[in-house]
Amino acid sequence: MPYFPRLLACLLVAGAFTACSRPDEAPIRVGILHSMTGTLAISARPVADATLLAIEEINAQGGLLGRQLEPVIADGASDPDLFALEAERLITKEKVSVVFGCWTSSSRKAVGAVFEKHNHLLFYPVQYEGLEQSPNIVYNGATPNQQVMPAVSYALANFGPRVFLVGGDYVFPRTANAIIRDQVAALGGEVVGELYLPLGGKNVAPMIDAIVTAKPDVILNTINGDSNIAFFRALREAGITPDRLPVVSFSISETELPELGAEAMAGNYAAWNYFQSVDTPENRAFLEKFRARYGADRVVSDPLEAAYFGVFLWAQAVKAAGSAEPAAVLAKIRGQGMRAPGGLAYIDGPTQHTWKYARIGRIRPDGQFDVVWSSEKPVRPMPFPLFRTRADWERWQNDLSASWGGKWVNPRTEDVPVP
Repeated sequence: MPYFPRLLACLLVAGAFTACSRPDEAPIRVGILHSMTGTLAISARPVADATLLAIEEINAQGGLLGRQLEPVIADGASDPDLFALEAERLITKEKVSVVFGCWTSSSRKAVGAVFEKHNHLLFYPVQYEGLEQSPNIVYNGATPNQQVMPAVSYALANFGPRVFLVGGDYVFPRTANAIIRDQVAALGGEVVGELYLPLGGKNVAPMIDAIVTAKPDVILNTINGDSNIAFFRALREAGITPDRLPVVSFSISETELPELGAEAMAGNYAAWNYFQSVDTPENRAFLEKFRARYGADRVVSDPLEAAYFGVFLWAQAVKAAGSAEPAAVLAKIRGQGMRAPGGLAYIDGPTQHTWKYARIGRIRPDGQFDVVWSSEKPVRPMPFPLFRTRADWERWQNDLSASWGGKWVNPRTEDVPVP
């Protein structure tokens, strides 16, 4: 049927216009899958905001391939099983062309099989533990050699060789700390303690007691979400201050500091690839746009920056492919690059991870960071640290999941730290 008669026929059917639109004029639907509620919402909701900002900018510039982008937001509710269900729904029911999302590695692991089954496409914006290379995931966050490992080297060189590890009880902290143990041993240091809280856990008193007893030189922190509020409050109540015992965190950024109390946190450290205080023309423009959209009091962070530039790298691949179909985009995504707010970022051909700068920052009382160390150029991503072979790492991580009944989060229910 010719287009205009077909359009007239469609208009005679109430609500049928969208379904009857020509495919080359219908919006390109894109999924945003984050924890909008639950213990991880403190970190994840701002990342969704940055994703939406990039989508709005692309639409304001005319969209892609002559079509507007239509975001479809889904809530994983801090539950990996729900993340998998929502990923399936976004792909099969909502017919999105791409999904931007996930915070924890347990949520990314939960959805990975869904994207591979459908040969679909996920852009993941958060630093993670490595040991993974899915053909259907573009990793815009840091690999261990771009975040964790530089921080370990910095901590041992500046604070001392005795390290205490704390984390949430799921795949990222457990794996990151296995890598840290290998690196600390290689550098002649000592891990004097290692304890984990369940996600959302607040019973941190035994953890604080163990830290006081062990007398470490530095704490390396992979706790995620609002459990950090309980942990840092308990440190302060125990008289543990950064000048006595610094904490280097891997999941605390500008967006979490207002909840934690930036003034009380001042002097501690975090390892990221981007800080809001980075002084580049691209970052100044990003901050101006973000504040204009969400308010002058809002702050940005590393995962927000990665989520933001990830949308633009996807858009570049869509243009190069002449299609928003996931398989076509995947064929063009490797090698895509741009000057992101934090500096040059581009997708590595062999790994589908992102080359990016590594940075370490010290928390200021105003909730920003002074960058105390930065790599001189973008760091090549290495998903599998060279302390062990890839086969050994994969075996180690599979054994970890098997010990949790095939899950990527420890299913225990007690709210106490465990080794």
